[in-house]
Amino acid sequence: MASGFGFSSGVPKCFVYWQEFSKCYAQADEPSQCRAQSDDYLECLHHTKETMRARVIQHQLNRQAEQAAKEGKKASEIHTGVASSVGLIERSSDESK
Repeated sequence: MASGFGFSSGVPKCFVYWQEFSKCYAQADEPSQCRAQSDDYLECLHHTKETMRARVIQHQLNRQAEQAAKEGKKASEIHTGVASSVGLIERSSDESK
C-alpha cells in the first residue's frame, strides 16, 4: 500500500490520504498533530463512519415504518427497505412532476 501501487498496478484510492498522513507525520513534532490525516486515511480504508451513518439512517427508516404501521397507514405509504433519499438535497417543484 505504501508503495503507491495497487493490485491492478494503478494508484489505490486511499493512497492520496496515505501521502497526506505521511507528509504530516514526517513534519510534525508530535504524532497527535496528524490526527485529522490519520482519521481520513483510516476512514478511506475501513468506511467506519460511513457504515455507522448508514445504520443510523436505516434504523430511523425502520422506526418510521413501524410508527406508520401502528397508525394504520397503507402499505404503499410506508417506506421500507433501502434508504432511497435522505432529504439532504431538496428538489424544486418542477423536477418532482
